[in-house]
Amino acid sequence: MSNPSTTLLLLALLCVSAVAATRTKLNSINNLDDGICKSMVETKGYTCQEHKITTADGYILGLQRIPNGRSGNETADKLPVLLQHGVFLDASSWLLNPPDQALPFILADNDFDVWLANSRGTSSSRGHTSLSPKDPAYWDWSWDELVAYDLPASFQYVNNQTGHKLHYVGHSLGTLTALAAFSQEKLLNLLRSAALLSPVAYLGHISSLILRPAVDIFAAEKLKLLGWLEFPNGQIQQLVEFICTTRGIDCSNLLAALGGPNCCLNSSSIDAFVEHDPQPTATKNLIHLSQIVRKGTVEMYDYVLEDTNIKHYKKPTPPVYNMANIPKDVPLFFRYGGRDSIADINDVGILLDKLRDHDRDKLVVQYREEYAHADFIMSVNANQVVYGPLLAFFRLH
Repeated sequence: MSNPSTTLLLLALLCVSAVAATRTKLNSINNLDDGICKSMVETKGYTCQEHKITTADGYILGLQRIPNGRSGNETADKLPVLLQHGVFLDASSWLLNPPDQALPFILADNDFDVWLANSRGTSSSRGHTSLSPKDPAYWDWSWDELVAYDLPASFQYVNNQTGHKLHYVGHSLGTLTALAAFSQEKLLNLLRSAALLSPVAYLGHISSLILRPAVDIFAAEKLKLLGWLEFPNGQIQQLVEFICTTRGIDCSNLLAALGGPNCCLNSSSIDAFVEHDPQPTATKNLIHLSQIVRKGTVEMYDYVLEDTNIKHYKKPTPPVYNMANIPKDVPLFFRYGGRDSIADINDVGILLDKLRDHDRDKLVVQYREEYAHADFIMSVNANQVVYGPLLAFFRLH
C-alpha cells in the first residue's frame, strides 16, 4: 500500500508546479524562439546552423551544427562529432562554459565538424508529425525509443550531411543509449569511435541525495498514476526545494545533491545551467530508469504485467541489453569520477567487467578521483584533464 505521506508529497508537488507552470512554459517558448545557435553559439563568435530531422516514429528533433572554429577554417573533409546530452538536459548543457572550456567549441577550434543532438521533448525537439506535447501519446516513450529512433536518426542525418562516419560523445543518459545500441550492433556502420563521460549502464549503486529517494518511493510511477506524463511540467526549483525540505536533504548546492560534490565548477556556469535546465522528459522514461536502478540490470521497459510484456516483447520479461555483446573492436573512451553519485564507481566497474574481453588497443579508461557527475561537462579544468585526452583518442581513430 502507498505511504500516505508519500502520496501527499506528490500531490503537493503537483499543486506547487501548477502555480508557476504558465510562466515556465512562456519562458520555454521564448528560449525556443531564440534557438541554441542564436543564444549560445553565435554570441561566442562561432558559425552555427539549426537543423531538423524526423525520426521513424514521427518526432521532429533539433540539431545544432558548428561547422567551423573561430578561425573560420572551412577546409573540406572535417570529421563530424555528434554530442548527446543526459536526462533533464539538452544541447545547451555542453555550452555553459567559456569557449576555451566548453567541449563543442574546443572540438570546432580543433577542426572537427560539431553536431549537437537534442532528445525528444526538449525545447529544440518538441515537434511531431501528428502529435502535440499536449497529447498523452506524445509522452509514451522511454529511453528504449531514444535507442531505437532518436540516435539512429541523428547518426544517419549527420552521415548523410557530411559523407563521413562520426565520432560520438555521450554524457550520462547519452552513454546509456549509445551502449544499448552498440550492444545490439546498431549504428556501428556509421561510427568511428565513442567517448562516454560519466558512463551509466548499470545503476544499482546510485547514491544521489535526490534521485535515490525518488526511486525508492516509486515517485515516477506515482506521478504517472496521477496523470503527470511530462516531467518537469512547471517550476522545477520550487519542486526541488519542497523535496529537499520534506526529506531533510541539504540542497544548497543542487548539482551536488543530484550528482555528487563537484570539484571545479564556476558560479557563472552554474547560473547558466539554472537558466537553461532542467529540460522536460517523459515520466515513462523516469520509470524505466527507476526500474534499472532497482533491478541492477540493463533491460527494456518493464510493463510489469506478463501479458503486456508478452504483447510488446513476445516474452513475459523485458529483453536485456547485454553489454558483453558490444563488438570487441569498437573504439571506446571512458571517463568517470570518484565523487559521482549517479555513475557510481561500482556500477562503472560492473560495466567494465562486461567489457573485459574488449580489444585492449580499442579501450581507454580514465578515472578522476575528484570529479562528480557535472564536472565532465562543466568543470573549469575539463579542457585539460578530460577533453585533451579525448581529442587525442579521436585523432587515433
